[in-house]
Amino acid sequence: MQPDFYAAPPTYERYLKKLQSLKKTYPFLQLSSAGQSLCGRQLYAVSLGAPNPCTLFAGGFHAQEWLTVQLLLRFTEDLAEAWQQGKTLAGVRIGADLNQRGLTVLPMVNPDGISIALEGAASAGRYADTAARIQAENPALWQANARGVDLNHNFDAGFTQLRAMEQEQGIDQPSPRQYGGLFAHSEPESRAIVSFLRSCRVETLYTFHSQGEEIFWEYGERTPARSRYLAQMLSKASGYRLVENAGLFSHGGCKDYFIERFQRPGFTIEIGKGTNPLPVEDLDGIYAKLQEMLVLAAVI
Repeated sequence: MQPDFYAAPPTYERYLKKLQSLKKTYPFLQLSSAGQSLCGRQLYAVSLGAPNPCTLFAGGFHAQEWLTVQLLLRFTEDLAEAWQQGKTLAGVRIGADLNQRGLTVLPMVNPDGISIALEGAASAGRYADTAARIQAENPALWQANARGVDLNHNFDAGFTQLRAMEQEQGIDQPSPRQYGGLFAHSEPESRAIVSFLRSCRVETLYTFHSQGEEIFWEYGERTPARSRYLAQMLSKASGYRLVENAGLFSHGGCKDYFIERFQRPGFTIEIGKGTNPLPVEDLDGIYAKLQEMLVLAAVI
């Protein structure tokens, strides 16, 4: 393990080096691209066990929520070590379950937004001027991709209703946060996720955000009956409370799309407590609290 990676924010360059290090240390990990961002950065997927069907963990949707990237990579690293050495993780022996249904992790869905949040608008390449103009509104609140679209408002699940709600609150153009775009799946990042979900048999989806120590688990009438039971297990393992969609969190999210389109369990995990971006010093405590839940999510 390279503890230095977890001691500083995950710039895209450091992130790539970490992925390469993981692949070198654990050759059985499958590293592939699920698509590209607006600025051409790869959306990497790390898979362990059977690639299809799989459980999917995805993080880094929002720029200031980059601690989710480190959480997912740390769990992936611990899982790979347990697999390699035949050890248990949170009391569970890793191996047989993942050979039947593997785990795929998309740690950084929004690499452009995270780069803007950590390194400034100049990191957005040909979208640098656009990002700088939008970022001038409030640099501290930047959550969007390189052209000011909130990726977790861009999925085709109640999108029309969500756009109306955004407009009612004066969000009607590219913005540091909460602007869902002109139409659903307008962004290459959200299209890449949709393509992955359609091409692979994803049995259960977990998206990671911050903050609040909450678990969102339902979306409308197509929420599977077993979702509540699974959510209760996750809540018991983590101590996080169960909540339902409300306000601008009601539609347009990745897990909302997954539930409505595939009618399979989908969850949003809001890690930690505080003000985004959560500091790297919070990672150890958050991970310790969530490790058991993450293992259960990967194998059930």
